[in-house]
Amino acid sequence: MNPFDLTGRLAVVTGARRGIGRAMARALAEAGADVIGVSANLEESGSAVEKDVTGAGRSFEAIRADLAEPAAVRDLGENLAGRDRPVDILVNNAGTIRRAPADRHTDADWDLVLQVNLTAQFMLARAVGGAMVSRRRGKIIFTASLLSFQGGITVPGYTAAKHGVAGLTKALANEWAPHGVNVNAIAPGYIATDNTQALRDDPARSGAILDRIPAGRWGDADDLGGAAVFLASDAAAYVHGTVLPVDGGWLGR
Repeated sequence: MNPFDLTGRLAVVTGARRGIGRAMARALAEAGADVIGVSANLEESGSAVEKDVTGAGRSFEAIRADLAEPAAVRDLGENLAGRDRPVDILVNNAGTIRRAPADRHTDADWDLVLQVNLTAQFMLARAVGGAMVSRRRGKIIFTASLLSFQGGITVPGYTAAKHGVAGLTKALANEWAPHGVNVNAIAPGYIATDNTQALRDDPARSGAILDRIPAGRWGDADDLGGAAVFLASDAAAYVHGTVLPVDGGWLGR
């Protein structure tokens, strides 16, 4: 049997409309999983991620939910946890970023980033993970960051949230590993997405970043697909509480 085969499993991917989330949803579908995509602005039908998933021969359901709204997150968690067909894989990927020097980083930006990147992630993991614990089976994958390990520049809220994601990954793994639930995280490096557009548009910053990456290039969202499939699969049955960098060697430098 192929331990990476996800046939028959149901995966939820937040932030699935574009970028890393879309790439992860596509990779999971290509490995056999049906997908529920979640995003604040996800089209009800005809989205790019839906075409990716159905093109791989799997079913797709779109849910529009704004993780900046706590009530919407609670409703989403109840929806997912209460389904007749249980969620086998939860990819807690949705996130947002606000860039400003710390002395000009507003309370509103701080609250938004912590809500979307950390609080909502915990609320969904609590709801879906509780159901997984009851079934004694499930996979939860968070999207962490290089800024789960480092401080970054002019992103204090994002850095605090992503450090929190790394800690939450370990805390939930400690509780839920004995119940057959794997909780892990992927830490993307510098990936060419909307979140890094400002960095790529700055020749000095982009050049400094590339100089430090041993692989010599910005990552592509598809570079995260293999790690997502691995952590979602039986091949990672004994992997608990890890934060897996996919960074072109950045942290090793």
